[in-house]
Amino acid sequence: MAERTWIIIAALFALAAGVLLWRNNMPAAFVTATLGAVAWFLSYRVQMRAKVDAAEQESDEQDGHEESVEK
Repeated sequence: MAERTWIIIAALFALAAGVLLWRNNMPAAFVTATLGAVAWFLSYRVQMRAKVDAAEQESDEQDGHEESVEK
């Protein structure tokens, strides 16, 4: 859910940057595009964090299973 939110925010910033660029407002377009890039990186971070958490859970489950087999 959070990943999709960041992607939508990034798309809105990109659209706003395009409009500002079309209106020849270069400084505002640059700042808006930069904020869009930051939002995209945050969506990527959320995605990677979810993958890492899933891998850690899987690793913990395997460790617990191996310990019960050894006993």
